[in-house]
Amino acid sequence: MYKWIDELKNSKKHLQQEVAELKKKEEQLKKTLALLSSTLESTAHGIVAVNLEGDIISFNQKFVDMWQIPKSLMLSRNSPQCQAFFQNQLKDPEALHKVTWEASSQFDLDSYDILELKDGRVFAQYSQPQWLGEKISGRVWSIWDITESKRTEEALRLKEARLHNLAETTNASIFVIQGLNLSYINPAAETLSGYTKEELLTGFDPHQLIKNKKHRQVHNKDLEYQEMKILEKDGTERWLACAVATLDSEETPVEMIAGIDITDYKQAESKLSQALEQAKQLSEIRAQFMSMVCHQFRTPLNVVSFSNSLLKRHINEWTEEKTRPLLDHTQTAVQQISKMLDDILFFSKAEAAKINFEAKPLNLVEFCQELITQMQLTASQNPINFMSQGGDLTACMDQKLLEQILRNLLENAIKYSPTGSAVDLKLFFECGKVVFQVTDRGIGIPVADIQRLFEPFYRGSNTDNLPGTGLGLSIVKTLVDLHGGHIAVESEVDVGATFTIMLPLIRLKS
Repeated sequence: MYKWIDELKNSKKHLQQEVAELKKKEEQLKKTLALLSSTLESTAHGIVAVNLEGDIISFNQKFVDMWQIPKSLMLSRNSPQCQAFFQNQLKDPEALHKVTWEASSQFDLDSYDILELKDGRVFAQYSQPQWLGEKISGRVWSIWDITESKRTEEALRLKEARLHNLAETTNASIFVIQGLNLSYINPAAETLSGYTKEELLTGFDPHQLIKNKKHRQVHNKDLEYQEMKILEKDGTERWLACAVATLDSEETPVEMIAGIDITDYKQAESKLSQALEQAKQLSEIRAQFMSMVCHQFRTPLNVVSFSNSLLKRHINEWTEEKTRPLLDHTQTAVQQISKMLDDILFFSKAEAAKINFEAKPLNLVEFCQELITQMQLTASQNPINFMSQGGDLTACMDQKLLEQILRNLLENAIKYSPTGSAVDLKLFFECGKVVFQVTDRGIGIPVADIQRLFEPFYRGSNTDNLPGTGLGLSIVKTLVDLHGGHIAVESEVDVGATFTIMLPLIRLKS
C-alpha cells in the first residue's frame, strides 16, 4: 500500500513538472505566435495561407485591405466562397484558379504569377509549399501591388515604341555607335549612306563612313552640335548637321547621332565665302588700280604740265630749236597716257567678254615681219631678231588679237632690256600647235613674282622705276585663253625672260 502511495506521489510530482514545462512552452509559443503575427501584419505584402483543400487558414490585414475582403467571408474562410469572391474581381477569373487552387495540388513547386483586377490594379503573387515535418500541409502566398511599376513599364514601352517609330519614319539620319561598332541605323541613314543595314551593322568601321567632324558650341549640357562629313558608298561626300548625345553605359560607351543633310547649305556657304573673297580681292584690285592710275598718270601729266608752263612763259622769247624738245616731251607723255588708257579700255572689254574672236587665214611669217618692222620704227635702239621654221606658215588666227598678244610681249621685252640688247621672236609648229617665243636679255622676273605675273595690275617687285599699268600680261593671258591656247614663262633675274605662247593650229580647209 505504502509502496503504491509513494509511486502515485512520484507520478504526481512528475506530472506537475511536465505541466509546468508545457505551460512554459505554451508561453513561448504564444510569444512566437505574437511575434509572427506582428511580423505578418507589419509586412508590405499581403500574406495568406491555404490548406490542401483550398480553405484559407491564415492571413494578415494587408491581404484583406488589398482585396477588400468582407468580414463575413473572412470568418467563413470556406474555399468555394473564397474562390467565387476572388474570381469576381479578376479580369481573367480562371487565372486565380490556375495559380492558387490548382497550384496547391502541385505540392513541391514554387510559383510566380501576375493577376489583373477589373479595377485596373495589378498584383504579383509568389507562393511556396508549407511543410510540416516531412509533409506538406498547404501553401503560403505573398501578394504585392505592382500597378505603378506596370504602368511605368507600359509607359516606357509605349515611349520606346513611339521613339522607334519616330526614328524609323523621320527624314533625319540616325546612327547609334556602341564602342567601335554601329548598333542601330534608321532607314534615312541607310538611304543617305548608300549602304544596306546589314552592311553597316555587321563589323562595319564607323570611321569609314564618318570622315570629318567640326565641333560647334551649343548651350545644352546633354547634347553636342557637330558638323560631320559623310563619305557615301559611291564616294560622294555629304555634310550633316548633327546633334550628338553620349549615353551612360557601364559596359561600352554609346553615342547617338541624329543629323540632317546640309550639303547644299555647305556648298552655298563655300560659294558665299568665295564670293566674299573675290569681293575682297576686287576691292583690293580697285584700290591697287586707283593707286596705279594716280602713280602712272602723274609722271606724264607732270611732264605735260611743266612743258606747257615753260612754253606759256617763254613762247615769245624762245626759238623753235629751244621749244622743240618741250613739244617732243609733251607728245611722248601724251602717247604714254594714250597707251595706258588703251590698255585699260582693252582690258575692261576683255573682262566683260566683249571681244569677238574671228579666225581667218593668216600668213604668220609675213604677219610677224610686218609687226617687227612697225615696232622697229619706234624702238630702233633694241633690234628684234625674227626666226621661223619656214617661209610659209599659214593658219587661221584672229589677226587683231594676235597682234595685241605679240606687241605686248615685244614691248615688254624691249622696255625691261638694256638699250641695244636684242630681243628674239621665234615662230614654229610643234605637236599640232603654233608656237611663238619671245626672249629678252633684261632684268628678268623673280621666282616669287611668276605665280602672280598674269594677275591684273600686278607688277614684278623689280620694276618700280619703270612705267607700266600691270595690265599687259593680263591682257595677253586673256587673249591666249580666248584662242584656247597656253602661255608659259621661264626667267632668271638679271639674265632675261622667255615667254612661250602655244595656240591651237587651225589649218585652212582645202
